[in-house]
Amino acid sequence: MKIKFITIGKTSKKYLKEGEDDFIKRLKHYCSLEIIELKDIYNSSTLSHDLLKKAEYEQILKHLNKNDFIILLDEKGKMFRSKEFANFIENKQLESVQTIVFIIGGAFGFFQDLYPKSNFILSLSSMTFSHQMIRVIFLEQLYRAFTIIKGEKYHHE
Repeated sequence: MKIKFITIGKTSKKYLKEGEDDFIKRLKHYCSLEIIELKDIYNSSTLSHDLLKKAEYEQILKHLNKNDFIILLDEKGKMFRSKEFANFIENKQLESVQTIVFIIGGAFGFFQDLYPKSNFILSLSSMTFSHQMIRVIFLEQLYRAFTIIKGEKYHHE
């Protein structure tokens, strides 16, 4: 299974980047992982929030394929416990899903036209985290899911 992880902007905090890199390295043992960091256009003071989200949406569309299983990381999505998330990923493997695309939007969320193109909306928490922080949290949970699927001892429950 291939996993694409699309984010807006880059991680600027060294300690968060080190955490991301650690989990990216670990995940390569379980899946083909592609990280796509799109241009951050947040600093454009000439764009309204809607135009900004639309510009991000247009960037995202360039990286989506017809058969991708698209998951938006959004606070309004479904929350899973770690074992439930692992079961979800394992079911996608059993369904022969070739590529799962996880997308973290920009600071103002997703452009409205992306929601109907998605297959699932996932929430990692009802709390709000910075976009840089949520990347390492998500990558850790993805790693945890694969270790649960493989029956490894990383997860304790």
